Amino acid sequence: MHTLYRLQLVLLLLFAGTAAMAQKITYSEPEKDDYKSTEFEIIGKVAGNILVYKTDRGDYVVSVYDNTMQLKNRVKLDFLPRKVISMDFVAYPDKVLMIYQFQRKDAVYSFCATMSPEATFSDAPILIDSTRIGIYSKENKVYSVEVSEDKNRIMVYKINQDREDNNVFYTFLYDSAMSLVNNSRFSLPMQKKQFLSNFNLTNTGDLIFNKLERTSNRDYVVSGSMVVKRALVDSFEASPMGFKAQLLDEVKMKLDNNKHTALVTAFYYKQKRGNVEGLYLYKYDYGNYKTVYEKSQVFPDDLKVNARGESSTNAAFNDYFIRKIINTANGGFLLTAESFSTSSRYQPWNRWNYMYGSPYSGMYAPYYYSPYSSMYYNPYYWNNSQGLRYHYDNVVVLSFDDEGNMQWNNFVHKSQYDDNADLYLSYLMVNVGSELRFLYNELDRRSYMLTDVSLAPGGKVNRMPTLRNLDKGFTWMPRYGKQISGRTVVIPCIYRNYICFAKIDF
Repeated sequence: MHTLYRLQLVLLLLFAGTAAMAQKITYSEPEKDDYKSTEFEIIGKVAGNILVYKTDRGDYVVSVYDNTMQLKNRVKLDFLPRKVISMDFVAYPDKVLMIYQFQRKDAVYSFCATMSPEATFSDAPILIDSTRIGIYSKENKVYSVEVSEDKNRIMVYKINQDREDNNVFYTFLYDSAMSLVNNSRFSLPMQKKQFLSNFNLTNTGDLIFNKLERTSNRDYVVSGSMVVKRALVDSFEASPMGFKAQLLDEVKMKLDNNKHTALVTAFYYKQKRGNVEGLYLYKYDYGNYKTVYEKSQVFPDDLKVNARGESSTNAAFNDYFIRKIINTANGGFLLTAESFSTSSRYQPWNRWNYMYGSPYSGMYAPYYYSPYSSMYYNPYYWNNSQGLRYHYDNVVVLSFDDEGNMQWNNFVHKSQYDDNADLYLSYLMVNVGSELRFLYNELDRRSYMLTDVSLAPGGKVNRMPTLRNLDKGFTWMPRYGKQISGRTVVIPCIYRNYICFAKIDF
């Protein structure tokens, strides 16, 4: 029943053609308190309603829209404390779990509240855990949340670094009714240059992540392992990955719950400050405790020629970042990567400044999150980029079979740039089952025009007709959009300096 929410091309290899269907766009009316500076998160579709969470200067609300994007209600979340550190939503067909944390005096608390489709709360929030951090500490993100693909398992966890060479995990595993399944405490030894990333939760409640080691200047990953913490076991198991003297870029992981495998991918280099040579691949069978394959896919020259843009052929992939990994029905996968860079009169482009972003500091979270791992809209991130020009260019799509061999590749060709902010750049990928759709802005007479490109099975790219009902008064922010059902997405827009939302039905 939850397959509508999965980015998994179940029908990818079953359809040879695509059906041209008209798209319908429906806009919400701008609300007087939803300024451009308002943070928001699209929660999803719940019992026919479309819910959007919004916060501005300590005020927290949920806007409830009907299927025509008419505002039904704007509900203030008055029970929340003034300063919420983080908020996570898990949307179901009939409810939403709202997991949040906040600091009060010398402690950080994690709570869960259950929201109805009308954004009301009949029961009091439940306490998950609390941690003392010191009365003079600033707001610290202590807890993290992982949700399984089928949403039947939810894990709230914290990592205490009691010593430099040891991380202590505290995990709280729940089912979809927020009944406690298991709580654990276990230690994971660490070395100085090691860090943790790519936390994933399987449908059975196993926590899977990577322990990686960077070079002293933090630019490259030089070694790593796959770490698995079983749902009902207070310990971990690790499987080493052999890089064979390769230097890895940002490492990404994708679970396949149907095959019980975890796939790790990364661009790799042969030498420091060298060029991207190809793709490192490692697949682990977490059901049977064994490595499926570990290999490197060298990028052929014809692929580099198509990817290079204004770069040389050898440097063609140096500005590409892996964005998405999509499982296919045959056990293979698709990988999308986007060309991204910045230019400035004051500082040269440095890829590694963007790869590792702004890691959460402090003893409670010795792991990092990439700025591309979440599409939560935070206006304070882009508001401090004066003198910077953002470039978002071509998207490459690579197809691999179940043994990690490349089958085909193609490109969504685009060229985007903007100064000081990148709100309207990049793209939203929509999986409609029979094909992928890429939505992005193109400049047309100094205004942005939303463009729709389809990728059919086999890799054929088609530019779709201009979307109907595109109102010139709205400027779209595609990369902050969200797919809320099998053929429907909600995308935020700016209208006269206010944020509103548009629904596209494919």
